[in-house]
Amino acid sequence: MLNWITRAGLLGAFLACRALAQAPSTPLTIDLNDALQRARVYNPQFLAATIATALASEDRKQAKAALLPSLNALNQYIYTQGNGTPSGVFVANDGVHIYNEQAILHADLFSASKLADYHRTIAAEAAARAKQDIAARGLVVTVVQDYYAFVVAQRRIANARRSVDEAQRFLDITQKQERGGEAAHVDVVKAQIQLQQRQRDLMDAETNVEKARITLGVLLFADVEQKFGVTDDLSGDQPLPALEEVRGTAINTNPDVRAARLTLRESEFGVRSARGAYFPTLSLDYFYGIDANVFSNRGPDDRQNLGSVVQATVNVPVWNWGATQSKVRQARLQQQQAQLDLTTAQRQLLATLDSSYLEAQAAQAQLASLRSSMDLSEENLRLTLLRYQAGESTALEVVDAQTTLLQARNAYDDGLSRYRLALAGLQVLTGRL
Repeated sequence: MLNWITRAGLLGAFLACRALAQAPSTPLTIDLNDALQRARVYNPQFLAATIATALASEDRKQAKAALLPSLNALNQYIYTQGNGTPSGVFVANDGVHIYNEQAILHADLFSASKLADYHRTIAAEAAARAKQDIAARGLVVTVVQDYYAFVVAQRRIANARRSVDEAQRFLDITQKQERGGEAAHVDVVKAQIQLQQRQRDLMDAETNVEKARITLGVLLFADVEQKFGVTDDLSGDQPLPALEEVRGTAINTNPDVRAARLTLRESEFGVRSARGAYFPTLSLDYFYGIDANVFSNRGPDDRQNLGSVVQATVNVPVWNWGATQSKVRQARLQQQQAQLDLTTAQRQLLATLDSSYLEAQAAQAQLASLRSSMDLSEENLRLTLLRYQAGESTALEVVDAQTTLLQARNAYDDGLSRYRLALAGLQVLTGRL
């Protein structure tokens, strides 16, 4: 009996899972922040910049480790061919059998090059993080453009559907007018042509939405066939910050300028590292263990084998055929290039910032006019239809009013998108997006 109950339960669970699998899934809806987070998971340029940052972090850790003492264990056995003497055939050895079991502690007490290299890797890691922000900024620009292209495409569908409904109503009016003897058949023909054109516009709008979905989906999902929608947050309510505020923020937070500044700092430590080869280096080594002919704490004559030794080494550079001078000149040239890159980045930032701000101002100033034109076009179509029904206007005037209204609606949506993209451009330049 229990076996049948178990089987029935499993069968019920299987049917439930099958029903859920066959049921249409709810399309995913994302906003702009979700889109930006998803894009960072799949974008190869951003992932490459992230890996470069991780590599720079490991370089810093290795440079820091080079400044700290190191501990190694030496395990060595040396056999020398005997010749009847205590040392064997190799007189440099002190016995036929040599056992080395030692712990070796090594420390560079003074090395100008290693110290400069450590500070250089710190600056390099910071520069890599800034370049990661640059990659993220480029990704943000692409995602924002594709996101609002999708939003506008969705709005175009809504506008096209409204135009189809308006064309259908006008066709109904002309047919009624024709049946009542108040309109010629040519008006019906014009209305039919207008309706067919609006239906073709709707088909184009639906195609453009799918194309925009694919373009954005490639950036956001591993599965290109993933169905999703986006939140429509287009509005002209976002305030435009003052130009002085934008400039001040951009100069301090712009990733391009920050990366150039950190690269310059990295090159400065590169010069110090190259010049460090002119100075002596001081190293200390401490050995503790066995270096004897027998592997034992005591030798055959009860001599103590286990002990320690300390050696200090001062390495003074004397002559290397100008290699150090060449490295210093090379490092200074890299520093000059980094300074030039910083100056160029600062100038380019100000030029791009002023251009983007002018674009945002122009887009904001046109929003009220575009909204007014759309309202006036709606009123124009309403009045023209009333005049047509009263016999005071022609079908051509109605068709023209419908076309004007569709263009005004699309132009207003384009204006909203233009302003939103201009604001996003300023936010990207200031590092706020």
